[in-house]
Amino acid sequence: MNGHTSRTSAPTGLYSAEERVRRDETVWTTIQGVLAPFQFLVFLISLALVLRYLWNGEGYALATWSIVLKTMVLYLIMVTGAIWEKIVFGQYLFAPAFFWEDVFSFAVIALHTAYIWALFSDAMTATNLMILALTAYAAYVINAVQFILKLRAARLQAAETSNTTPEVAA
Repeated sequence: MNGHTSRTSAPTGLYSAEERVRRDETVWTTIQGVLAPFQFLVFLISLALVLRYLWNGEGYALATWSIVLKTMVLYLIMVTGAIWEKIVFGQYLFAPAFFWEDVFSFAVIALHTAYIWALFSDAMTATNLMILALTAYAAYVINAVQFILKLRAARLQAAETSNTTPEVAA
């Protein structure tokens, strides 16, 4: 064990003081901060391509590759997020502060993985594959909102902490 498995100071919200320091000092926070908007951009492009295919039947290959790319980025952000969670909270997944986000992330990953399996096993028609992708994307949006709300809570906690910290006279 690395000593990060328990909170040593009383938590005053999403992060204890020690967790906040670890969060702010690790490069994995920056990596997550870059990958999350990148994944969202890939999602938006892929969503447009999927909807284009469903609307007029054009661009199946491009839509398919965009979904595969979105899935690969999702896997990458899940692995790097688990590393981030280990550094900040002392466990790879299901830390209490992010438990429900992690639970729903697994649903998102399961849907994306089901798409990949169905694609490579020819288990579904092209239209059904695209509908499965849209289902995975809907779950992704819900999960993204969960994380955005956590980010907002962390910012509010940081603002509250800085407002309640007594100022030292110069």
